[in-house]
Amino acid sequence: MKLLHRIRRLAVPSFVVTLWYLLRHRCRISPRAEVEINALLTMGAGTEVNAFSKLKVSGGVLRIGRNVSVSTCCFISASEGGVEIGDYTMVGPNVSIVGNNYRYDRIDVPTVLQEKTSKGIRIADNVWLGAGAVVLDGARIDAGVIVAPNSVVSGHVPENAVVQGNPARVIFTRR
Repeated sequence: MKLLHRIRRLAVPSFVVTLWYLLRHRCRISPRAEVEINALLTMGAGTEVNAFSKLKVSGGVLRIGRNVSVSTCCFISASEGGVEIGDYTMVGPNVSIVGNNYRYDRIDVPTVLQEKTSKGIRIADNVWLGAGAVVLDGARIDAGVIVAPNSVVSGHVPENAVVQGNPARVIFTRR
């Protein structure tokens, strides 16, 4: 990690980050949230990030749309593939959106030493991620989807579906 990036991450007080995003993007960031000032992180007007949530950008773009609600204790990480979250999306408490993965095909090399991969995550408009849901690298969630609490999404979820489970499966289609 570059020295300037580390200094910016550690030395900028949280109230400065809150004020920066309020004035620049017209969104509300709790001073207790861990969000850094980064050119790769953009948020739409009216977006709200609540306390104890962490938004991490490492090499990829993190785009959060307008009027998105990120509840408490959420973790959103964007690597090379990037993470996009559409407008009017609700992210429930303790949701994890992880935009990277490790290769694990070589058993002679520890997993942590193997190559990192990043396909990216795309979440469309008007999606509701229930409490404790996990969205893994490579996931594509279309508009109008509801992800039930504690579900794990790793693939494509079609428009207006309600999904549940690990792995998440369609249990209902909204009409």
